Amino acid sequence: MTKKFDFDEIIDRRGTSSEKWDKYRDRDIIPLWVADMDFRSPPAVIDALHERVSHGVFGYTAPSESLVEAVLQSLRDEFGWQVAKEWIVWLPGLVTGLNVSCRAVGAAGDDVITLTPVYPPFMSAPPLSGRNAIKVPLRCEEGRWGFSLEDLERAVTPATKLLLLCSPHNPVGRVWSREELTQLAQFAQRHDLVICSDEIHAGLVLEEGVRHIPLATLSPEISARTITLLAPSKTFNVPGLGCSFAVISDDTLRRAFKKAMGRIVPHVNLLGYTAAEAAYRHGEEWRQELIAYLRGNRDLVAREVARMPGLTVAPVEATYLSWIDLRQTGIEDPVTFFEEAGVGLSGGADFGLPCYVRLNFGCRRDLLVEALRRMRVALEARTGN
Repeated sequence: MTKKFDFDEIIDRRGTSSEKWDKYRDRDIIPLWVADMDFRSPPAVIDALHERVSHGVFGYTAPSESLVEAVLQSLRDEFGWQVAKEWIVWLPGLVTGLNVSCRAVGAAGDDVITLTPVYPPFMSAPPLSGRNAIKVPLRCEEGRWGFSLEDLERAVTPATKLLLLCSPHNPVGRVWSREELTQLAQFAQRHDLVICSDEIHAGLVLEEGVRHIPLATLSPEISARTITLLAPSKTFNVPGLGCSFAVISDDTLRRAFKKAMGRIVPHVNLLGYTAAEAAYRHGEEWRQELIAYLRGNRDLVAREVARMPGLTVAPVEATYLSWIDLRQTGIEDPVTFFEEAGVGLSGGADFGLPCYVRLNFGCRRDLLVEALRRMRVALEARTGN
């Protein structure tokens, strides 16, 4: 198949105020930590931004009807999900959505359940909203991460009002099956919980034959107790443009969500809207080539980590993030260890599980090859292999 897009292109992000790259400014450390990719966004997105900028007026901007229709069409095409336009609530970021959800559901002092390890704002949003975070550990059995309903039942309390779900899951890379989602939905129904489902990686399913299922599509009853958070930011590599949205079908829940936003949450900026529409309308061919490239990077990480003494990595069904287990190595501070080897990774402790690291393989392949080489050499030197 002829490829239209060059994901091996060398793009120098140093000196661009990149959070990812500037962390290690003037140090020989390959940054594979924070979850943004090193690839150019789809050409259609870049062209749309150029056109909008050339207009020269950057006033307050509302989401256009054509943007809303592009989002609705994308949800129909990708998931068979029929969403009404009034269900959409625009947000300047997905983390904002997590925090607003915690404020919109229940009252101060209530409990919020989340499954760990997980993206850090899932653990910080409840206390920042005056709620208690109840962390229920995922289990890893035969190399596959999952949750235990028994653990959830033991953790739930009369004060529990909200479940924060990461789907697909960051950092363990799982795409929850229909059976698993149904179990969570039934759990929420038994205990009258609202579920806030972060589905920002829904467009990045890498495992062939696996499909992401939006939780809210299980049934109208489940939809009525679900806040789904989505964005083009991860899929199309536009996180710096700050454009996300919530899908909330229930009128009462949506009003509570909007009330919690109050006048605190700012509007999405006009370039975020512009990029989102271009991505959803014209980015599909680029996304398909991206997924194929990321699949190759994922497989490379799996092969190379298998050669490293003491390391194991969970299968990555979605995202561009590998979750690597270092417990057998005895390394107490994996982040520092690998930084000294010239590779910058995210520490598992930030996700609620020390002695793991998260590796972002959303970069050109030759850079990833070098990073993995550095990791292996450092580990072999340490063990004498």
